[in-house]
Amino acid sequence: MVYTQVYYAWFLWSLHKDHHHKDHDSWFERNDAFFIFYAIVSMTCFYLWNYENIWFCLPIGVGIMAYGAAYFIVHDIFIHQRFKMFRNANNWYAKGVRRAHKIHHKHLGKEEGECFGMLVVPFKYFKK
Repeated sequence: MVYTQVYYAWFLWSLHKDHHHKDHDSWFERNDAFFIFYAIVSMTCFYLWNYENIWFCLPIGVGIMAYGAAYFIVHDIFIHQRFKMFRNANNWYAKGVRRAHKIHHKHLGKEEGECFGMLVVPFKYFKK
């Protein structure tokens, strides 16, 4: 059990670490593979709901899709500016989200990393 947990942690970090280490020239990051994986899971849930009549797949598919949309808008567009939108958002919440994510990127390794909360940001990041 411990071996599989260590393997999964290593595998997930191997996808996420190029997002912290900008040692690549590509616009696409391995971190974007999470988007592809969750899109496939969400589409599978919609298929199972629609064609196999498995009712609980609909809320699961919608939930995964909503999280993916929120992640794309908040993380990729708003925070990292992968598309030039929301650049002038400068209210207290926007500042807190950006500050929290900056701390998340402060450490390049996973050992000292800090969760930034994405939509539910810890209160300490809203203090000046």
